[in-house]
Amino acid sequence: MGDRLKTWQKIALITLITLAIGGIYLFFVWKQRQNPGVVNRDQDTESTNMDDYVVMRTLSPHYFEDLHKLVNTTVWMKNGYTMAYFPYAGGRIVFAHPAGVVPAAQRLEIKKVIKSAVPAAVDDGISHGNQQVFAIFALPDGPNLYAVALGSIEGSEESYYCDILFFYDDPHGIYDRWPKDVWAAIDAHQVKTGMSELETRMAIGQKMQASSEEQGNRTVNFDQAGKHWSVTYVNDHATEIKQE
Repeated sequence: MGDRLKTWQKIALITLITLAIGGIYLFFVWKQRQNPGVVNRDQDTESTNMDDYVVMRTLSPHYFEDLHKLVNTTVWMKNGYTMAYFPYAGGRIVFAHPAGVVPAAQRLEIKKVIKSAVPAAVDDGISHGNQQVFAIFALPDGPNLYAVALGSIEGSEESYYCDILFFYDDPHGIYDRWPKDVWAAIDAHQVKTGMSELETRMAIGQKMQASSEEQGNRTVNFDQAGKHWSVTYVNDHATEIKQE
């Protein structure tokens, strides 16, 4: 009887210890969840990474006919300051007089898409192929028409880069969580202290060279249509900005 009592006591003791450990753990978890500091850190982490989870519309064209979905629509340049554009007049592209490179986040009103052979000496950012395909567009501030390459055709092979080149929705709405002062700098194609790398690229384009692969903690040199910027980032915030 005494031995059975001792065994029962041992079992009870083990059970009590297990319950006590579980209770301490649950209390610790509860306290952590009541701690505003823990909640705020989680929110900061989520806020920092929210741009990585933005969902954008895509077109994914495979054939020239698919591009007709762009006609009479508005797009915004995603790959800023990399794509040459040319006047379009009299039903042809004036390759001899390039208009420049399309600025970052520039609004374009697509009027039509066409095929055209391209002179060998012209570098418009896309392989020539047998023919290139161009979007004919107007800018918001004038009636003139321009052309920018969308892709190329080589025999039976067709390659299109619309989803890389364009936003199909206004980026002000896509990234509506960005502060007003950041958007003011982007709209003025300027960089300001505190901007992220993505915000900077939205302002001054994608033509850049970086000091390392660690995005957000490096120095990046940007070429903004001949203007040169050197921007140093720490924790994905611009801390030092130099314009040459």
